[in-house]
Amino acid sequence: MGRHRNIVHKTMITLYHNPRCSKSRQTLALLEERGIEPEIILYLESPPSASTLKSLLKKLGMSARDLLRKGEDAYKDNNLGDMSLSDKALIDAMVQFPKLIERPILVNGDRAALGRPPQAVLEIL
Repeated sequence: MGRHRNIVHKTMITLYHNPRCSKSRQTLALLEERGIEPEIILYLESPPSASTLKSLLKKLGMSARDLLRKGEDAYKDNNLGDMSLSDKALIDAMVQFPKLIERPILVNGDRAALGRPPQAVLEIL
């Protein structure tokens, strides 16, 4: 019999982070307290693509409208409160105006959680 090697499969944990957001900073601190160093995506500088957003929404179990920050100027300026807009139109708006994306979002494999409150992300670790 051959030797079996212990192969450690480490799931990549990713945080869609805005350092200017207190909830985002608190979520990162919560992870670091537990020795978790996520891959950090500064989504305002590197906005996710439409396909990435679709994948995130599926992992979150949310609709595009659920992920919109309704207090942002881009929400009002682009009439995104119009309930007849499709998920595709809302996703396209989030790609164009990443400030519209609610934050932070933690992804762990095929699961994701919105850090509102920050402790909510602990459910997927």
